[in-house]
Amino acid sequence: MFIRSEKSIKEFIHLYPVVSTIVIIHLALMLLVNILSLPIGVQLYQWGAGSNILISQGEYWRLLTSIFFHAGLGHTLFNSFALVLFGPALEQMLGKFKFLTMYLLAGLAGSIGTYFIAPGAFYTYVGASGAVYGLLGMYVFMVMFRKHLIDSQNARIVVTILVIGLVMTFIRPGINVAAHIFGLLGGLALGPIFLANVQPFSIYRNQSKYSGASTQFDPNRWDKKRKNKKTLKVVLWSAFGVLVILGILGRFL
Repeated sequence: MFIRSEKSIKEFIHLYPVVSTIVIIHLALMLLVNILSLPIGVQLYQWGAGSNILISQGEYWRLLTSIFFHAGLGHTLFNSFALVLFGPALEQMLGKFKFLTMYLLAGLAGSIGTYFIAPGAFYTYVGASGAVYGLLGMYVFMVMFRKHLIDSQNARIVVTILVIGLVMTFIRPGINVAAHIFGLLGGLALGPIFLANVQPFSIYRNQSKYSGASTQFDPNRWDKKRKNKKTLKVVLWSAFGVLVILGILGRFL
């Protein structure tokens, strides 16, 4: 569920177009705003960043557009990696439209929570953290109430990441705590609606969907799968560790 088995970026994009599109938007905006600092990027940021005082004056679109912008390279990479980690299984289980709707609603919940905590605040806020925590909230709902949709190993991963994420939320400076908490609660609240009558995630469904998947018999296929799974785990957690460090350093650079 959380260990990627796709053989290429092309296959990943084919199987998970919504997750891929959101990540591409993150990277494109980071390039325009944070790296190149182009006038159009600056204008987009000024138009779309979260600002409670401007929202209170009627600029309600900021509640949603703010989840696509980020504060820097580390922030962008961390949230994009988290989306690649948590998003694909849900996109397969829910379908493209329901997944996108759920993602946007969870992000909106995080932004609304941020607004109601301090409706007259002048500071700006950006980031997909609320939406990402919404995905995590939906997995938590599975662990609690839809155990047939998630196996015990992945359930332990969800609980572990949830605990680490909540601890980091409250001990790291500069974190939008309200977005994390309300996004998480939003995902939990949406669980019974969006997870009704869905099937568990299956890599075999991906293989049948992607025309490039091999169907030839290989007597060593199970040994290869075990080796690939171990390698993928090492890569996954190494990358996650690097992005955590980047995210922390990004607060000080």
